[in-house]
Amino acid sequence: MEKFWSYDVDEVLKTIETSKNGLSTEQANERIEKLGQNLFEEKKSSSKLMVFINQFKNPITMILIFAAILSIFLKDYSDGIIILIIIMISAILSYNHESKANDAVKKLLSTVSVTSAVLRDGKFQELDNSKLTIGDIISVKTGDMIPADCLLIEENSLSMDESSLTGETFPVEKNEEKLEEKTALSQRKNSLWMGTHVISGSGKAVIVNLAKDSEFGKITESLDETETDTDFERGIKDFGNLILQVTTILIGLIFLFNIILNKPFLESFMFALALSVGLTPQMLPAIISVNLSQGAKRMSAQGVIVKKLNSIENFGSMTVMCSDKTGTITKGQVKLESAMDNTGKKSETLVKLAAINSYFQEGYTNPIDQAILDENKNDFTKYEKLFEIPYSFENKLLSVIVNTNNDLSDENIMITKGALTSVINVCSTYQDDSGNSGNIEEIKSEIMDLFEKYSSQGYRILGLAYNHIDQTTDASKQKAEDMIFRGLLLFIDPLKDDIKDVIEQMNSLGVSLKMITGDNHLIAKNIGSKVGLNPDKILLGEDLNSYSLSQLNKKIMDIDIFAEISPNQKEKIILAYKQAGEIVGYMGDGINDAPAIKQADVGISVDTAADTAKDAASIVLLENSLKVLVSGIKEGRRTFINTLKYIFVATSANFGNMFSMAGASLFLKFLPLLPKQILLTNLFTDFPSLQIASDSVDEDWLQSPVTWDMKFIKRFMIIFGITSSVFDYITFVVLLLLFKANEQFFQTGWMLESVISAMVVMLIVRTKRPVIKSKPSKKLMVAIILVAVFLIAIIYSPINTYLGLIALPVQALLSMLAISLIYALTAEILKKQFYKHNSFSRK
Repeated sequence: MEKFWSYDVDEVLKTIETSKNGLSTEQANERIEKLGQNLFEEKKSSSKLMVFINQFKNPITMILIFAAILSIFLKDYSDGIIILIIIMISAILSYNHESKANDAVKKLLSTVSVTSAVLRDGKFQELDNSKLTIGDIISVKTGDMIPADCLLIEENSLSMDESSLTGETFPVEKNEEKLEEKTALSQRKNSLWMGTHVISGSGKAVIVNLAKDSEFGKITESLDETETDTDFERGIKDFGNLILQVTTILIGLIFLFNIILNKPFLESFMFALALSVGLTPQMLPAIISVNLSQGAKRMSAQGVIVKKLNSIENFGSMTVMCSDKTGTITKGQVKLESAMDNTGKKSETLVKLAAINSYFQEGYTNPIDQAILDENKNDFTKYEKLFEIPYSFENKLLSVIVNTNNDLSDENIMITKGALTSVINVCSTYQDDSGNSGNIEEIKSEIMDLFEKYSSQGYRILGLAYNHIDQTTDASKQKAEDMIFRGLLLFIDPLKDDIKDVIEQMNSLGVSLKMITGDNHLIAKNIGSKVGLNPDKILLGEDLNSYSLSQLNKKIMDIDIFAEISPNQKEKIILAYKQAGEIVGYMGDGINDAPAIKQADVGISVDTAADTAKDAASIVLLENSLKVLVSGIKEGRRTFINTLKYIFVATSANFGNMFSMAGASLFLKFLPLLPKQILLTNLFTDFPSLQIASDSVDEDWLQSPVTWDMKFIKRFMIIFGITSSVFDYITFVVLLLLFKANEQFFQTGWMLESVISAMVVMLIVRTKRPVIKSKPSKKLMVAIILVAVFLIAIIYSPINTYLGLIALPVQALLSMLAISLIYALTAEILKKQFYKHNSFSRK
């Protein structure tokens, strides 16, 4: 039943065809047969095999698999096997990380109690929760979990812990009052929600929605949905599609022209195949896996567990960080911030009186009393409790009568605390900390001014009063009346110690923090303003419902704080930011946060969070410090940028070489490079590329969010690819006209120039700075030097014969090195101009 909180109990009972006497067993069985059991509907999860197969579905991987199969078919076994090994290693790494995440829905089921007290056939009996149905009347008491969404029909000082669902830190008092339709979830005080539990009192309620239709059910359904691709995954697919298009067109034309020129069919086909392998960045899956694995290792040393590897690079792209308030921005603990008399003056005596009340009350352990006792510095062991008047919803007061052994008074003392207005109503006089006293009516307006002032600042406020009781009076017959008003108790959920610094650092890195909370707007505005958010840029849950997703993605760009938000609305907010083109992170620790965590590009939780929140997250913080978020952002950018470095090298060098090779094949009587020479060239250039994963990254590249920009990559590929090709054609001219090169001379000379140029340009394009001002990693430099040495050693060793190479004259060797040096200088100048007008960072 929808919006059941907005109907009278009798209307609801009539609508669902039941009564306060509950159902008979026969009626219940009929409904269970018709509506199903009170269980979540679990969707069949993907098998381990399907999860593994899914690792091969991106375009780059499919191109490489096709190329590998063709290589093996044409007896180029070494290249085909190498490619397949690289793909398999990458797939296994990704599979192992993804398979570690447990099913969040199963964890959610474990949070719900097994049996409930149900009114059947006129008497209460314990039944399995799966056997409950709509119309059943249940009885709840302290400690009970709620088995389904219910409307309250009777209560006795009933107080609920709804923190796991709404994020509300403080206990929620329940009553039977009919509410407005638009009442926020956290304010629906006549409703009991599945998965929440009773912390005091008792009550009866009627089940109106079963598990699958409950608020928890909605969370379960969203957790069980297929995950959407993150920004990084979409970027990889877009890049793969670009390479697929370029490869298909270029290889098709080359193969066609070679046939037209009457070159052997098989030789032309093998040449086109070798080109396709050469043009494809075959090391990309391995580069990504190595990058992410090393990033995950570095983050684990900082107390961060990375469950989904791609989330590291999404850190680098992140532009908006959404966070739950309770337990993430705040400590998730109630604290007694201040105790003051009616003048606003702090009072230690008031703290002591409150501590006596909390120390001796025996109703239930709750966060408010614990917060008071945490501030207590007194010893009450010599005091004697005489009587307690338990808290009730009628008067919203709790009183204890204590003999203080002549400490505070030579008489017994009654201390009453509770809702401020309720405390004022039982007082006839007041007393401040200076000893002034008088009629309560004289200071009512002052008290209410203080209440308004501190409520607007986000404080929860209780009142406290006391009275002296003659020792000869029967304590059990006392009532809270004609009391002396003593002051106000101010409670707050304090900010985490480092949150301000973290938010400032995130802002400096180009990441905006947005607070999403189920708390009321006064508390949200107060907390938001304390951490640097604009309290006027706020959107309430009831207003959010009036926006469609397409309308919301425009509205949210000017919002800092979302208050009185339901769990499903959190997910809607994340989707709206994503539709607006933002890369979104979300951090939360409650069950109510799980859908938003899963929907975000970067889902973050903490080790102390609810299991469902941790399972939905791709990042779990082992420490409760948010400082690691800043290092995570930088680590994400570092791994993302190192991935882009490889793409820059591969697209410029590979595209240039393949374009040159395609042109050369049209006017040469022989192939510019033999297929095995192309593969050897790829091997030489790919070996240093693997070391890019450990390369250092310039600090200025870490200051802004990075993103996939296919236009940027296309421009880079064309400009630097054509430049590379120009120097290839210069090499052709030098070899053919200056040295009158034959087939083997030409192939050896160009292969040498290609590899050396690729090594040099790798050092240039790995940084936006001048190459001499950016220090590469030692591993990268060692790899580049080894490749250069090893290549020259092969050319001048007997093994060259098996590869179709010859030992070059010294003049030819120096000429190739000179061309490579001039190419490097040209690329350096071009790079400076290119970055003046282009950037892959979001500004």
